[in-house]
Amino acid sequence: MNGLYALKPWYADRLSGARAALVRREVSPDTLTAAGVVCATGAAAALAWLPAPVAALPVAVFLAARLAFANLDGALARDTGRTTRRGALLNELGDRAADLIVLAGFLPLAPLWLVATAGLAATLPSWISLAGAAAGADRLNGGPVGKTERCALVVVAAATGATVPVLAVLAAGSVLTAGLRLARLWRELGTAGAR
Repeated sequence: MNGLYALKPWYADRLSGARAALVRREVSPDTLTAAGVVCATGAAAALAWLPAPVAALPVAVFLAARLAFANLDGALARDTGRTTRRGALLNELGDRAADLIVLAGFLPLAPLWLVATAGLAATLPSWISLAGAAAGADRLNGGPVGKTERCALVVVAAATGATVPVLAVLAAGSVLTAGLRLARLWRELGTAGAR
């Protein structure tokens, strides 16, 4: 069920030099969370204002940076012993805000109801994972359309101009991902309670 999330250890390894430099410079993990939101804003602006396929490169660069910052903020907090509950809260809020900001880039390109539906659907997998973690389960990530796949779909839309089909796939895939996470958590938590 991990999808592209399975590449996270490989990606984290590629970012180890940047992480070490950030540790030496004593950069705050919260700064990286904010940088991820800024990159999401850049991706949304490029998607909204640049025509396809010209938008593809800047959208891809901004979203790659957004994913890098999403990877680095928690890793940096752990490396420096600066993990806090407030930092965890800020990380989750930053991730949800970044998701919604990127999808807002579709507003000039697709019907409002579809953008809103995709935005709601895109947040469902994370809310389910957070609810499961609050109930004592491990935090689930990945899936058919997790964060990385959503970013890839946005790049496809920027490259092709096929915004309506991409939003439909993003929404349906996010709902499927949420359903799979919920089913797994339901089984896991049911078993845990029976012990």
